[in-house]
Amino acid sequence: MNPALSQLGTEMSRLSGVRAIMKDIIETLRAGAGQTFINLSAGNPVILPEVEQLWRDCTIELLASPEYGDVVCRYGASQGYQPLIDAIVQDFNQRYGLKLSDRNILITPGSQSLYFYAANAFGGYTASGELRKIVLPLSPDYTGYGGVTLTPEALIAYKPELEIDHDNHRFKYRPNFSQLQIDEHTGCVIFSRPCNPTGNVLSNDEVNKITSLAAIHDVPVLIDSAYAPPFPALNFTEMSPMFGGNVVHCMSLSKAGLPGERIGIAIGEPEIIHSLECFQTNLCIHSPRYGQAIAARAIQSGQLADISVNTIRPFYQRKIAIVEETLDRTMPRSLPWFLHRGEGAIFAWLWLEDLPITDWEFYQELKKVGVIVVPGSTFFPGLQEDWQHKQQCLRISLTGTDIELQTAMERLAQVAQQVYGS
Repeated sequence: MNPALSQLGTEMSRLSGVRAIMKDIIETLRAGAGQTFINLSAGNPVILPEVEQLWRDCTIELLASPEYGDVVCRYGASQGYQPLIDAIVQDFNQRYGLKLSDRNILITPGSQSLYFYAANAFGGYTASGELRKIVLPLSPDYTGYGGVTLTPEALIAYKPELEIDHDNHRFKYRPNFSQLQIDEHTGCVIFSRPCNPTGNVLSNDEVNKITSLAAIHDVPVLIDSAYAPPFPALNFTEMSPMFGGNVVHCMSLSKAGLPGERIGIAIGEPEIIHSLECFQTNLCIHSPRYGQAIAARAIQSGQLADISVNTIRPFYQRKIAIVEETLDRTMPRSLPWFLHRGEGAIFAWLWLEDLPITDWEFYQELKKVGVIVVPGSTFFPGLQEDWQHKQQCLRISLTGTDIELQTAMERLAQVAQQVYGS
């Protein structure tokens, strides 16, 4: 059967961005004919024994509790499982000195769904035919933002400024406020902090500038905090989460060990939360309740915040240190390579300036020596400008073993020397 797709069906079915890369990676692994690959492409977090045990213990508590039947055998409220909402309100009020009520919270099936709700509730065409833009203020950013809108022409990203430390082969992206436009034609703003794919953490001043520009026009700002404190706390530099006003603090428990349960959390003003909840009600009624029930226990007990700081964060900090040390040791200082400052998340981001070939071609060369990464050009959704930099970057997952990361970076250095030399 070959059913005819609507315009929307065609748009949502297209193989683009990181999906195309992942398809190629799967085919490469299947056709490897015994070749061993170091696969540093995955966004899946490593299963850490202490983290897995926390979720096992919470599951045992749920199974033994009288609420088990109510959790899994009944529908719930669209807003979310009330004990989880209560646990979040109590934790954040105590931790950050807030005055949240349950009206400030929405639980969704993963944070990706949050951006889908917001992009289509606030962005796209209005009833009068005006196009409201979905603004990504700092590109590159999470590739998933490229698929959240039902109105592709509404998505717009802005080229950053590059802060380069030539002596130490490091760099950092900064928002270009001379170019950034947030005005009466903006529907919402979205960015990740810490950033997937670069590990960038926008400063408090940068975040305040963005939110202030948006507040002038009553524009919601969704801050994707999937790697932020208090859980999973995958920030390697000091940072303060932002709340209140037009900010929607968007969290995920995926990198805290629950990617399979799809739990997203939005914290914002009741009016914004209500709009997002209405979207969710029509789409899927409510988020699955089993994951919410065990998450409520982990948050209420304080164990999730503790294990994030003392187990999850140190694990990935050690991984980024291995990548940095190995590249510093093996990459020729004469080559124009620059590693983005590792300020958070579970990826390293490498820029190969003046690369003689494209990032896709460099990815293919790496596969020949048994290393798989992700070409960086997939992480510039919404950026219309033709910019050579987009074809000069690689995302490297920190989910390999210590030996795998070291070996892969050594092989990458060898390929870089060959490519630049030729």
